[in-house]
Amino acid sequence: MASWIWRTVLIVPVLFAGEPLLAKAPADISAGEEAVIDPRIERRRVKEAQIDAENFEIGAFAGLISIEDFGVDTLVGARASYHVSEDISFEATIAFAEGGQTNFEKLNAGVSLLQDDDRKLTTWHFDIAYQILPGEAFLGSGRAYNTGLYLAGGAGSTDFGGDNHFTVNVATGYRILLTDWLSMRLEMRDYIYEIDTFGENQITQNLAWTLGVSGFF
Repeated sequence: MASWIWRTVLIVPVLFAGEPLLAKAPADISAGEEAVIDPRIERRRVKEAQIDAENFEIGAFAGLISIEDFGVDTLVGARASYHVSEDISFEATIAFAEGGQTNFEKLNAGVSLLQDDDRKLTTWHFDIAYQILPGEAFLGSGRAYNTGLYLAGGAGSTDFGGDNHFTVNVATGYRILLTDWLSMRLEMRDYIYEIDTFGENQITQNLAWTLGVSGFF
């Protein structure tokens, strides 16, 4: 009984009011007043950089290689790459150098462990490269270049000392995109293979430091 009375007390005022008491809309803003927040947003016109989307890259490089036991010599080569994504690429590389005299040959005049033709080094390899740290380099306040620190590794063959040697190589490098189609690389690579020039097999570490340029197409 009490419940029915309370319902009647609450419903009657609503019916005689002509409209729901809680449904009244707020008064409109007069014509002379301005809205506190203007919902209209001014759009900025942004000019996007037209970066080429080519996946193939071809370039050349030059530098120095330390051929274990045979001194330091100039290394020159060429590289072709296919970019699967922004961070992963497959590469094919060929490079040339020439070994010098060993310390044993320098200390023993007239002794030659290798013929001149056998001192010429030719190496080729297939690699996979992975960009681990993309970034930017700034020149002044108005110019920026995309950069990337990468790791690479693979296998191939080295012709040196009158024989072909299965070769594993690992590398780290730093790439700078100078334009939308031209890049520059600074790289350090280690060529690892087994050789028996001194009468017994030994694994050699042959470090190379190179600087190269390449173009996308």
